[in-house]
Amino acid sequence: MSTQNIPELMDDLGRRARAAAAQLARSSAEQRVAALGAAADAIMKRSDEILAANAKDMKLAEQKGLSGSMLDRLLLDQGRIAAMADGIRQIAKLPDPLGKVTAEWERPNGLRIQRVAVPLGVIGIIYESRPNVTADAGGLCLKSGNAVILRGGSESFNSSSVIRSCMVEGLQAAGLSMDAIQMVPTTDRDAVGYLLSSMQSSVDVIVPRGGKNLIARVQADARVPVIGHLEGICHVYVHASADVDTARDVVLNAKMRRTGICGAAETLLIDESCLATHWSAIADALVDAGCEIRGDRRICAQDSRAVPASAADWDTEYLDAIISARAVSGVDEAIEHIATHGSGHTEAIIAEDEIAVEKFFRDLDSAILLHNASTQFADGGEFGMGAEIGIATGKIHARGPVGAEQLTSYKYVVRGNGQTRP
Repeated sequence: MSTQNIPELMDDLGRRARAAAAQLARSSAEQRVAALGAAADAIMKRSDEILAANAKDMKLAEQKGLSGSMLDRLLLDQGRIAAMADGIRQIAKLPDPLGKVTAEWERPNGLRIQRVAVPLGVIGIIYESRPNVTADAGGLCLKSGNAVILRGGSESFNSSSVIRSCMVEGLQAAGLSMDAIQMVPTTDRDAVGYLLSSMQSSVDVIVPRGGKNLIARVQADARVPVIGHLEGICHVYVHASADVDTARDVVLNAKMRRTGICGAAETLLIDESCLATHWSAIADALVDAGCEIRGDRRICAQDSRAVPASAADWDTEYLDAIISARAVSGVDEAIEHIATHGSGHTEAIIAEDEIAVEKFFRDLDSAILLHNASTQFADGGEFGMGAEIGIATGKIHARGPVGAEQLTSYKYVVRGNGQTRP
């Protein structure tokens, strides 16, 4: 599509999304649940079609030379398709977030005031190579009564297009507008620029999901509010009181379960006082799994397999089988390191000392903090939200996993019996 048609294309998407949002806001919870169930059924029924589209995307991505971690994000198989459908069904089972009274009180003059949850309106979601985001985002926006304009990465265009059409099947089956879940039908990058800068009248909020460059561009160029995170520089800190087996298992899972997701651990911090007792088991597990260790001076002195870390390593989201490792003097130095180099995403402490754990929880301000558990639990499905659009690291509106409840705002409903203000 030629660049000169982008404004016309995008403005049309916006107008239709705004109309669909008004319909969704009036829809019943039962209608939206029915639409989600029908969409999940369509995904399973059309799994062969989704796989065929994904094979096209994978072939093009391999020709472009995408990294192994990016290819893993893009790849779909029967298991991942089933997980997509199950995620939508889990979203359907969540309590209806709309119409919920989150606070109420009565004034001395008899006015009764309620704060009531309502949809945000129209959400623009920009994401990269993970086609399952199409289902997660569409499902969460539908559950929360929001219309959505999806703009997936060019790498996942074929896969996302089929998945989106499955979501539309669900909408139509429930008598809802197919415009409630739209996808930008071009890979032209100018469409992203127009969505960010010129659609204030039809888009209420932008949610970016992807790498550092994408998030930074969205936050710099958007003319509407943004719910996003810059990157997932996640840490695991092994305290001297940690159980060795727990430390080994959690660190290995946090780094190597899936290296390409934002909840993957990128930096390992370990108390220098337990290097002799804990390091070998942890490092052996990482190296045996194919992980490269980039260590500070004390780590390299402890283990010849570690290569020296550069200053840049402490600020790098690898999304690969690489971990930076540093020995620290204790919980205070671990907290200081995370506060300096972290991205506010997810941090874990492995410890049996409750005082150290409580200090870690109290003094760090990341969106998600875990004790004796893998950072890979930084996921809306694992939090019982059915799915999530992303992990928000800002402090305004949503923070942490962004699920259906986080995609709502509120209004005040005030009931009186003739009061006038003196």
